[in-house]
Amino acid sequence: MADGYRYGELTWPQVKEAAARGAVAVVPIATIEDHGPHLPIDTDLRLCNAVCEEAVSRAHDRAVLVPAINHGYSPHHMDFPGAITIGAHTLIDYGLDVCRSLAHHGFRKILIVNGHGSNTPFIDIIARLTVVETDVLAAAINYWAAPGVREAAESLRESERIGGMNHACEFETSLYLAIRPDLVDMSKAVHELSHRPTKNYWTDLIGGDGPLVMMEHWSSLTKTGVMGDPTKATAEKGRKLLGAAANGIVEIIDEMLARAPVRRTDHH
Repeated sequence: MADGYRYGELTWPQVKEAAARGAVAVVPIATIEDHGPHLPIDTDLRLCNAVCEEAVSRAHDRAVLVPAINHGYSPHHMDFPGAITIGAHTLIDYGLDVCRSLAHHGFRKILIVNGHGSNTPFIDIIARLTVVETDVLAAAINYWAAPGVREAAESLRESERIGGMNHACEFETSLYLAIRPDLVDMSKAVHELSHRPTKNYWTDLIGGDGPLVMMEHWSSLTKTGVMGDPTKATAEKGRKLLGAAANGIVEIIDEMLARAPVRRTDHH
């Protein structure tokens, strides 16, 4: 199964073999929600899947790509038609069940890769609970936080330093243009940045966030669903960002593989 890295395309004996040779199970997770008038509502899901597909294809001898968890936590986006949200506990239980299943089949290392900002606290909890309940090494990461992505994005960005790469922005639009340009309508791309940063609150996918965690209803922050400047996006930027993100995920896969198993000690 040299190139058989897509979990759903494997037979059960091939799944057994992949687990036995220690492959990392990579689980993408995202959501469906508004991304301005120029991008489809599957943006988070498509971009996350594309990054994971590219990464695992490069590491096909040591990782498998599990079908994505399509829906995430997006109640603050429900004022915009199209968003599909599931409850916080539902998301945690769903993700944990997926990881429990993988552990049951013998996978000892699981990497959850997230494509939606508001899923972030939940993927952390899913990974932690997987470790506690199964003794499998589980970890979670936002794909835009993978090694090398920030450096690549900062070298390419033309949008504002705070909030300019946030949502349906230069970053996400560039990636989508690189993946499915036929689904992007750049004639409808608009620059909107009503971010309202304060001393302790600001947010940017690449520049990072302030110490205060806060999320108001999306419709109170933007009229179009955009936060940033998608007019600066290009497919060339997207190809570079996709490559950087894929390389970063491969680096994480290899780091997980290199991490030696540990034995817990009950000191009672």
